[in-house]
Amino acid sequence: MQQIASVWASLDMRKRLIVVASTIAMFVAVIGLSRMASSPQMILLYAGLESGAAGDVVNALEARGVQYEIRGGSIFVDTAQRDSLRMTLASEGLPANGAKGYELLDGLSGFGTTSQMFDAAYWRAKEGELARTIVASPLIQNARVHIANTPSQQFRVRNQPAASVTVTTASGTLPSSQATALKFLVASAVPGLSPDRVSIIDSRGGLIASGDEKADLNNLSSDRAMMLKQNVERLLEARVGFGNAVVELNLETATEQESIRERRFDPEARVAVSTDTLETSNSAKDSESAGVTVASNLPDGDAGGAGNSSSNTSETRERINYEVSETTREVVTTPGAVKRLTVAVLIDGIRTTDGAGNEVWTPRAEDELTNLRELVAGAVGYNEARGDQITIKSLQFEPVPALGSSPASGILSGMAIDVMSLVQMAVLAIVTLVLGLFVLRPIFAAPRVTESEAAAGALPGPSEDVAANTDTAGLPKPGQNAPTDFPVLLGAAPNAEVISPDQTDITGPDPVERLRNLIAERQSDTVEILRGWMEDDEEATR
Repeated sequence: MQQIASVWASLDMRKRLIVVASTIAMFVAVIGLSRMASSPQMILLYAGLESGAAGDVVNALEARGVQYEIRGGSIFVDTAQRDSLRMTLASEGLPANGAKGYELLDGLSGFGTTSQMFDAAYWRAKEGELARTIVASPLIQNARVHIANTPSQQFRVRNQPAASVTVTTASGTLPSSQATALKFLVASAVPGLSPDRVSIIDSRGGLIASGDEKADLNNLSSDRAMMLKQNVERLLEARVGFGNAVVELNLETATEQESIRERRFDPEARVAVSTDTLETSNSAKDSESAGVTVASNLPDGDAGGAGNSSSNTSETRERINYEVSETTREVVTTPGAVKRLTVAVLIDGIRTTDGAGNEVWTPRAEDELTNLRELVAGAVGYNEARGDQITIKSLQFEPVPALGSSPASGILSGMAIDVMSLVQMAVLAIVTLVLGLFVLRPIFAAPRVTESEAAAGALPGPSEDVAANTDTAGLPKPGQNAPTDFPVLLGAAPNAEVISPDQTDITGPDPVERLRNLIAERQSDTVEILRGWMEDDEEATR
């Protein structure tokens, strides 16, 4: 403490302020880092909760005395307590789901419940159950269902029900296939509701599926084109390698229903449908009598003389009915049918290395491109009569410069070590080391004599033990060993630097012998020192 007080007294006001400020700053840094190191590591407990559910969770955590943090709409707790808290809160029904289902009907009693109240509670429970079913999908994070259904009343035409579903996906937008599945899910749960009266709205992608068939068909066409493109890319990459094939596919589909009836007649082609044959035969006989005269009245007259005639006729008729060749065709094109398909494929060539180590690029052979074209045609359902087109070219790809470095697993990735805690402890150790080296060590260290102080004669004299064992010349008395803290003066000038014996390289078993060795090595310096002492003695005697 005496040394500290002497050091403090030798400092001026500016140095004292610097020492005090640095000491306070170091202690504040050590305390802050200690609190950071001792504070628990926080991890996400729940996120995206509604206000009521989040408030219930916070109240439950406060009742248990659990330390938590709220960052935006997320709740963070200690890493070691996260799993146990989730299980405990789940046993208490927390976080409560905002959509309630058929349990709403349990609170209805037979007294004081009108039919309108029961209908409202029933449809509310129906919406809650549908929302629960939709949220069960891993692609959907949150969902709300609204059903518009008019109550049944007498002498009133009941309108068709409608529904709308709002979803929030976990990542990206909801695919059209999932939206179609949700439409049929809601339509099947509500009596009299058709799927085309259900609208699906994504919070990120907007309207996905609605009653507009044209918009729905466009979404289905996009999904189908993306599926075909992925199939072709996967097929080509199995041969040319990953990243060596680029596929672009354009799918034109029909958006309107079209019915075409065609009837063709071929006059050159005749077909006998029926043949009718009619045969007619007639036979007739005629007798002619003589004219009436006087002789006809006589008994022996020529009244009986007469002539006879006969005739036979036959007729044949044939009728053949012919039909002209007729072809009737009816073509019905439904919405979503493929009208035309075009595929463009760009494939990189083959890269090799020559003897000099240079990269050489060569295009792929035509036979290989032909085989790949046949594979692509089979994968997309190529139809030449429909006007489909497939183009495959082998061109050199331009190299893409790599940005940054590829991610690699760290050394501590496979070890269960809290890296943040280690960093905090390392910073705390560094601050402590800096505090010891640059603050405490200068305070406890002895002050070094400057050249100006030595020139002014401010060299410290020997201690009491040294003065008792030395003579007036500063040399040890006969029979006395030089003390360990005996100063060794180096240099002839009065402002020479004082170096303790432990800082010299002089060795020897006896201190007197060490002093003699020092005088032998530095004779000129010793002579100058002795001369200075002699001059001081002469001045003192005068």
